[in-house]
Amino acid sequence: MEYTRLGKSDLNVSRVCMGCMGFGNAATGQHSWTISEEESREIIKRALELGINFYDTAIAYQNGTSEQYTGRALRDFAKRDEVIVATKFLPRTKQEINEGVDGKRHIETMLDRSLKNLGMDYVDLYIYHMWDYNTPLPEIMEGLNHAVQAGKARYIGISNCYAYQLAKANSFAEKEGLAKFISIQGHYNLIFREEEREMARLCREDHIAMTPYSPLAGGRLSKRPGETSKRFREDNYARFKYDTTASQDGVIIGRVAEIAERRSISMTEVALAWLLKKDAVPVVGVTKLTQVEGTARAADAVLTEDETKYLEAPYVPHRLAGVMAENNR
Repeated sequence: MEYTRLGKSDLNVSRVCMGCMGFGNAATGQHSWTISEEESREIIKRALELGINFYDTAIAYQNGTSEQYTGRALRDFAKRDEVIVATKFLPRTKQEINEGVDGKRHIETMLDRSLKNLGMDYVDLYIYHMWDYNTPLPEIMEGLNHAVQAGKARYIGISNCYAYQLAKANSFAEKEGLAKFISIQGHYNLIFREEEREMARLCREDHIAMTPYSPLAGGRLSKRPGETSKRFREDNYARFKYDTTASQDGVIIGRVAEIAERRSISMTEVALAWLLKKDAVPVVGVTKLTQVEGTARAADAVLTEDETKYLEAPYVPHRLAGVMAENNR
């Protein structure tokens, strides 16, 4: 496994991150396809053996059970200073707003709950899950800075935002002497490349790490036509994001399969290798033990310039989907 420095931090992370959204009680939360704690533990144990030291979860994943499963496994199979743990918090609820709970108090409450779920004293990266349009930016940045000063979070990151929002937040933090975002977790893969319009350039110039989610497009970039899985069948959110562009995306997926076959590697390795070539640290969701191997091998699958151009050539612009589309104001 290869390792890299995450943005301007001193966090030394594996080139791929284990996304833990697929871990959690399937009877609770928004997803029906998540896996049991026993299965999650097997995956995490194998990932650690393969050198993956970066784990990403969120309090929103299956009502906190993802954090619980992930935290227990990491405590059992690794020393705390051997792993990099990230989790995320959601915006204030309508109830909190009505009760006068400000952004700083909200962040403290959410982080304490996550730390309890994880069974840890601190997280290495605390991520603002999506932009809160109902909470003043100073409250968010001051709340996150307090988490860092209190030793409950080593660094802060952000997810699901526009480039101008990230630039605005970090500019405010720099002016006020507060902790700045060191990473952005956005929707970015071979069939959804809208992050390249502005976000990728901002990150290059300001040395902010890109840790994209959905690097395999909900399994679409790792499966040949006809192949399926429980998540592929039941992930309605992924279908919402990709089904309307399935025809044009299919050309790119076909090229991923072609290169994988020619090089005798998996489609997963090809799709992730493309993101690694962009200096990203992809957050890869895994729900089967067999998927861990391909994820770990991706760091060794270096694409040539010709292969990269061949994969990129058929891309056409996509509309924003999911959280970003809902918050396009």
